[in-house]
Amino acid sequence: MLYLTFVLQIKRQKKIKKLFILFAGLSMAVATSAQGWTLDKTHSSINFSVSHMVVSEATGKFTDFSGEVKSEKADFSDLSVNFTIKVASVNTDDEKRDGHLKSADFFDAAKYPEITFRSTAIKKINDKKFELTGDLTMKGVTRKVTWDVKYNGTVKDPYGNNRAGFKATTTINRKDYGVSWNKTLDAGGVAVGDDVTITVNAELVKK
Repeated sequence: MLYLTFVLQIKRQKKIKKLFILFAGLSMAVATSAQGWTLDKTHSSINFSVSHMVVSEATGKFTDFSGEVKSEKADFSDLSVNFTIKVASVNTDDEKRDGHLKSADFFDAAKYPEITFRSTAIKKINDKKFELTGDLTMKGVTRKVTWDVKYNGTVKDPYGNNRAGFKATTTINRKDYGVSWNKTLDAGGVAVGDDVTITVNAELVKK
């Protein structure tokens, strides 16, 4: 009887040990998949362009931004993206113009210090192209936008890290977000166009 009890205890301990190992493995797998990718800001950029005086384009960028990217699939067909831009970091290589853009006439950086994007869906067009849809919030207004995303490939850097590159482009109407300042030209037309093209170049490092 004692021998039987001893055998049952041994079997029970082995079963508990196997369950512990299984749960530990599952926990590690979940933690690894949730890690996703880190944005390499040094090799990433957020730029914009808008027509100026009808005949040319004015360009600029944001220098302070952060992002969170997740994907468990090798082809990135489950890509999920969140990013935040600090409005006060706008830079058009003209201090006076940058000050105007930060004012209430445009972004109103004091009241609305951040521009955010949260993806809600992704559609794979082919191995190199995707359509990424989500909510863009600027100046307190949230609207759905779709980005054309180009996947540039994945490489291993000299330090053994896996890196992936993407270029995403979308065009928005700034008036949809309450950014409506303008000036009518004597010759016709307006000083600043309504459509703004935003281009994000992102280099990611796998965690």
